[in-house]
Amino acid sequence: QLQLVESGGGLVQPGGSLRLSCSISGELFRVISLNWYRQAPNKERELVATLNTGGGRKYADSVKGRFAISRDTVRRMLFLQMDNLNPEDTAVYYCNTRHLGIGTPYDNWGQGTQVTVSS
Repeated sequence: QLQLVESGGGLVQPGGSLRLSCSISGELFRVISLNWYRQAPNKERELVATLNTGGGRKYADSVKGRFAISRDTVRRMLFLQMDNLNPEDTAVYYCNTRHLGIGTPYDNWGQGTQVTVSS
């Protein structure tokens, strides 16, 4: 069974940086993409960054040029480097994998890690 465990969240001042990590255990069976989502208080969960199996990367407009998604296949880790953080980036960040299913894709989720940007 696939298990995703995030780490690296915390409190950071505006303009600061954090690096989130997601440890992946289990088989990435028929994976389509590896993703980072976030959910701020009273807001819907939003897709922040995507790394597809072909190596392509996509980012939400709000984080382009500031966030970078990467993967270490040997260590089975997914990362999100976040620079020039601002208070609007405050949210719980979730690691996600999307897989081909029978008919429709399905998702696996981590438990989330809190990122708070505040002075």
